[in-house]
Amino acid sequence: MPPEPETAAEHFARTGRDAVTYARQVARTAKARYERRRGENAELAKQFGKGRLAGGETAPTPAAVRNAAKRFRVGAGLPVPALPSAAELVPLRPEPAPRRPRVGDDDEDFSQSRIMSRGD
Repeated sequence: MPPEPETAAEHFARTGRDAVTYARQVARTAKARYERRRGENAELAKQFGKGRLAGGETAPTPAAVRNAAKRFRVGAGLPVPALPSAAELVPLRPEPAPRRPRVGDDDEDFSQSRIMSRGD
């Protein structure tokens, strides 16, 4: 037997109110999560800066940043790979080799006066 018209209208109105209430609750939760992560990111940025050393090299990722990344991956249901230590990531760089002098540059004279007087 079909529902009464008043009952169906009431059911429709209640379903609409429940959907709006649920959407508002989801929006509040998402906004709170966004604000919390934004605050964490700002704190990490203030704490560690851009991660650059004086010579333009990239510094190893600090443990606090690595732990925050691990928490994010676990919270998002992503796999957390085993990461090497900072010492393994930053090998000792050898000193650059001294420049060798170019061979043969002294023998050739390409000055304009020498080239212009060659045809005489």
